[in-house]
Amino acid sequence: MKPHPTPARKRYSARNLFAAARTGHSDWAPAWREAEPKPHYDVIVIGGGGHGLATAYYLAKNHGITNVAVLEAGWIGGGNTGRNTTIVRSNYLYPESARLYDFSVQQYEQLSNALNFNIMFSQRGVLTLAHSRHDLDAQSRWANAMLCNGIDAELLDARQVQALEPRLNFSADARFPILGGFIQRRGGSARHDAVAWGYARGASAMGVDIVQNCAVTGFLKKGNTVVGVSTKRGEIRADKVALAVAGHSSVLAGLAGFQLPVTSYALQAMVSEPVKPVLNTVTLSPSLGAYWSQSDKGEVVIGGALDHFPSYAQRGSFEVMQHVVAASVEMFPSLGRLRLLRQWAGIVDVVQDSSPIIGATPVPGLFINCGWGTGGFKAIPVGGWTLAHVLATGRNHELAEPFQLQRFHTGRLIDEAAAAGIAH
Repeated sequence: MKPHPTPARKRYSARNLFAAARTGHSDWAPAWREAEPKPHYDVIVIGGGGHGLATAYYLAKNHGITNVAVLEAGWIGGGNTGRNTTIVRSNYLYPESARLYDFSVQQYEQLSNALNFNIMFSQRGVLTLAHSRHDLDAQSRWANAMLCNGIDAELLDARQVQALEPRLNFSADARFPILGGFIQRRGGSARHDAVAWGYARGASAMGVDIVQNCAVTGFLKKGNTVVGVSTKRGEIRADKVALAVAGHSSVLAGLAGFQLPVTSYALQAMVSEPVKPVLNTVTLSPSLGAYWSQSDKGEVVIGGALDHFPSYAQRGSFEVMQHVVAASVEMFPSLGRLRLLRQWAGIVDVVQDSSPIIGATPVPGLFINCGWGTGGFKAIPVGGWTLAHVLATGRNHELAEPFQLQRFHTGRLIDEAAAAGIAH
């Protein structure tokens, strides 16, 4: 296993890079319009990540509402959408979750055609490892529940796992012996920036205004009803306002005058230097709190568990990084000599039952899409679809009905962390 050959190094200044970009791409049309904000919109969507862009796209495509602005504090896809490990799956236990996430997988399966933009969705399969008899029993229950919910799942013995991922550690003295696992073959990964750019281009082409570098600093109200937002570029009014800001949901909710059952944590990931194809699937080890895949560029993408303290720092702690690297070397010994290329963290919004919140808030005129925790990327299509539905019709989409804020008052939680043994 050798790294891809690297061409001779060449020094580039920022000026040279800019000149090269202008010369080489001078005839390229922008993927979306860089809009100036108008005084009033039918809908303002706060957050220019995947969920916010998908909401705007489906407002236009499904409901014909195009007088929409997407307000992004930084740049499109610069938040969690560009800082995740791009896994797409629907391996959940409860029927409500299964319907929600599998709808999203179904949308991903045809999204390149729908957007006329290649999102590089690779259905290589999501493989979950079992290291003990307890893991095998839990995964048997998990996979059978998926099958009952109409989701593909296949239990595997150790030989079948080894055939899928021969680089895993199957030695007799392995600290974490691999006894088997299960796979969702329709799962896989997509290209995160392609998903954001595809939705942005599609929404913009239908008339949606995408406004970057436009941080929201407050909400305009008429009585108790939200009627617009204050931004660093002035006041903008709207009939309805939607939040799709992931780990910053509780901050914006506070500005609007209500509390969310959301805690923000850093979730970090890292990639190795690029190598030739060595991993065949997306592989997870819940017992070790780590997972692995390989990008289209050849980098081994490595993720792990949440930091154990609330944070807005987009770097993550050394303790978790050390744990994830140790798990990686233990599970894939042949990757031990690879150099890490980059490490980063995203800020995720975790709620008590590890399930999302999609719908109206206690503040009239304000709606929200949040609580996806560490798995927001795989839910971009369904998050945008269902939020657009309630904004356009005033009624919750049937897929989103179980995921309202009221469940924290009624106690009707959908606790996937406890049921399926996953945190997202």
